[in-house]
Amino acid sequence: MIKKQANMKSCLQPAPKVLVSCRGLNGENNVLAVAYCCNCSYDPPMVMVGIVPSRYSYKLIKESGCFVVNLVGKEYKETFDYLGSHSKYDGDKIAEMNVSLSEGVKVNAPVLDGCPVSIECKIVDSILTGSHEMFVGKIEYVHAYDKLIDSKGDIDFSLIDFL
Repeated sequence: MIKKQANMKSCLQPAPKVLVSCRGLNGENNVLAVAYCCNCSYDPPMVMVGIVPSRYSYKLIKESGCFVVNLVGKEYKETFDYLGSHSKYDGDKIAEMNVSLSEGVKVNAPVLDGCPVSIECKIVDSILTGSHEMFVGKIEYVHAYDKLIDSKGDIDFSLIDFL
């Protein structure tokens, strides 16, 4: 098989579909779809999310120093598509989609109840990488539907029908 040059913009696919939830210092909640999200350390456990500085949530995350990564299942597709295609600049998309939120346990940011796994993170570093600022978040707490957690506390990801 012959290889030829391909588009570099999104060469690492498939990427997980995630919604990042956050809260501003004034108590305002928001959620955005994030294309760039990955594990970046095992010990201590950390993840990294890339946010474009022009996004509404960017300032909220930068000022608060925390965020929640919510993994999305197929049953949440309509909500994911809406939250990912509408901006808080234009209205309260959380209220419009009737998104159910819970309080974070370790960070001051909301958890999306409709997502099977939610990962609370405190920012420990960031780096500007051109179009995005990559926020490195130390994982402080992981929420998962009880049916997904085995007897050792591990998440059985094979039970999730990811988007």
